[in-house]
Amino acid sequence: MGPGPSPRPGPAPRPSRVAFAVLLCAALLLPSPVRGAGERRRLACSTCRGIVDRFNQGLADTAKKNFGGGNTAWEEKTLSKYESSEIRLVEIIENLCDSSNFECNNMVEEHEELIEKWWFKLKKKYPDLFKWFCIETIEVCCPAGTYGPDCLACRGGSERPCHGNGHCDGDGTRGGDGSCSCKKEYTGQFCLDCSNGYFSSLRNETHSVCTACHAACKTCTGSSNKDCQDCKEGWIKNEGGACVDLDECAASPCKDHQYCLNTDGSFSCKACDASCVGCTGEGSEKCKTCAAGYVKEDEKCT
Repeated sequence: MGPGPSPRPGPAPRPSRVAFAVLLCAALLLPSPVRGAGERRRLACSTCRGIVDRFNQGLADTAKKNFGGGNTAWEEKTLSKYESSEIRLVEIIENLCDSSNFECNNMVEEHEELIEKWWFKLKKKYPDLFKWFCIETIEVCCPAGTYGPDCLACRGGSERPCHGNGHCDGDGTRGGDGSCSCKKEYTGQFCLDCSNGYFSSLRNETHSVCTACHAACKTCTGSSNKDCQDCKEGWIKNEGGACVDLDECAASPCKDHQYCLNTDGSFSCKACDASCVGCTGEGSEKCKTCAAGYVKEDEKCT
């Protein structure tokens, strides 16, 4: 039996340094938004993460791309060589960045030797490329739950930033200040306190659960309208201390050609039927008097 089929030729070489220099000059000549140091650090981490994602996708795309001729024994032998070959690496690197993405191309160009070093010497020892490259080597990202140049723990701790109730500014990047942006239910530096309209249904040193108040409550201590501390606008406390709907329509707030529709916590003014001059509700049967050209029959203006 003759030798098996040869692998298809590898991809075209990566753009030359001259080509990259042209891209660099073009990027420098074009106006760009002014970015602060924190934003640049976030962008660097995002760029690095994107490179690693594209690298991993390249690994998947090239897993058996150059084979399939039918000679299984030959393919297995050759594939083991291709798997960690320079040809495969070049093909993957070639597709890491879109041609217009200056930040990506710049980062790959600057650190291509490190990627090659990892590929040929270190990937078995450090299989997580993102951790090795972005966090530990070029230091543009941080582990999840940490932030800033020194990868400090977010407020609430790195395992549950903001106690699981918000987002840590700069989480996973070398930027940010570690402050918490809380979900709507929570407030405070550590997202442990409850916002107006919510009450604490669970609270300890590590966890806080805030649950919505009754619709009638502005602030509350429990889930019913009897637990309101203050009523929302459109609600009023009754003799029993519960917040109940205020009937705004009792004050006749609407115009002569409208009727008032009371709703929970609010009201609206609706137009009377065309057959009416003044009305108490929807339809011709709710007219106070009939408009010109209409007569009242069977309690309706027709």
